[in-house]
Amino acid sequence: MGSVVLNHDVDLDRPKMIEGLPGVGLVGKIATDHIIETLDMDAVGYVACDGLPKIAIYGEGEHDVGTPVRIYATETRDLLALQSDVPVSRQTAPNFAETLVDWIDQVEAFPLFLSGLALEEAKPDRLPAVFGVATGEAADQLEANNIQPPEERGAIGGPTGALVNRAHHCALDSCGLIVESDPQFPDPAAARQLIANGIEPIADISVPTDDLVGRAEEIRTQKEALAKRMQQASEEESSQAQPLRMYQ
Repeated sequence: MGSVVLNHDVDLDRPKMIEGLPGVGLVGKIATDHIIETLDMDAVGYVACDGLPKIAIYGEGEHDVGTPVRIYATETRDLLALQSDVPVSRQTAPNFAETLVDWIDQVEAFPLFLSGLALEEAKPDRLPAVFGVATGEAADQLEANNIQPPEERGAIGGPTGALVNRAHHCALDSCGLIVESDPQFPDPAAARQLIANGIEPIADISVPTDDLVGRAEEIRTQKEALAKRMQQASEEESSQAQPLRMYQ
């Protein structure tokens, strides 16, 4: 089993929570990292769970270290964010999902689960599309913000899929946001669309995103090592949405 450990008291009123696990195109992680940095969110806790790597994370120019899967918050915006610097393994995913979703339910948060939908071929003339799925009674949130359902039947895999599955079985209101993304490289452009057309309207926040595209090469370089690790991982360890025809 596991637990969510808070190092600081946080006063939030039914907050939204953004999940940023690494996956296809690293879209969820890029979007969440950008939001945490741009909104100057505070690290308030971490997820402790059997199977997560017992490593220490340090930042550029910092003496302090932290855990690999952290919780951030901003009280002024009633917003939580999950930031992870490591993939969650297939064996760890069910326990991790139970730990995190049960805590989300306990603090009465509304989670936004993020996933990339790997494009089979590049579409340079079209902005990446954002789709939405829901658990509980959250479909109204998608409809109210004109977020369309996926265009074909599919499945969300990896640890994000385990989170959505747990939320569904708990009848927890949540939204899964899926964006078309590059399957091979970090995709800041897709992350930008995910923020602008999914996270911002549902979480009721405003996040400048121009530099996500302006710094695209820098971001790709920063995330390249993690992206290679995610490519080497099995499908079960990489958060992604896939058409079900891929399993047939």
